[in-house]
Amino acid sequence: MDDETPQAEENSDDAEAAQEASRQFVSPGSVSLQGAMREALQAPPTVFEAVGGQRFFDELVGRFYDAVESDPLLRPMYPEDMEASRWRLASFLAQYWGGPSRYSEKRGHPRLRMRHMPFTIGAAERDAWMKHMEASLRVAILADGTGAPLPAEIRDAMFDHFDNAATHLINQPA
Repeated sequence: MDDETPQAEENSDDAEAAQEASRQFVSPGSVSLQGAMREALQAPPTVFEAVGGQRFFDELVGRFYDAVESDPLLRPMYPEDMEASRWRLASFLAQYWGGPSRYSEKRGHPRLRMRHMPFTIGAAERDAWMKHMEASLRVAILADGTGAPLPAEIRDAMFDHFDNAATHLINQPA
């Protein structure tokens, strides 16, 4: 009996070590979707297809930037002409949610933290950004001509993505 106990513990340790080795850790500042989430984003129909394609993201970002235009906290962070900013965000989001890779083809890796480092982003800026994006998302409809509201599971997944990304971009202490 005593001879079996060390063997059982050794097998358990081997299984835990194998499980630990199979995990992929993501360093701060990088995003790597693995497993079910990655498959869900890329499996047909993709979220990009389910929401009606590029038009959905153009409209979502359009509403968002229309609000940013009059936000005294966020507006100074953007160039006078925000068309390029609109294109970048809409293209990035479309690509992220399973659409064409136009963003990466033109701009390379997103490097979100690096690209936002020149701007002072604290909790107030993050909250203002989220307020406008959440409002835009709340009224979003499918861009398939039906006028149907965005399904709750897609809206919730997008909200979670925006919330995580906006928090990740904070570069000023509280």
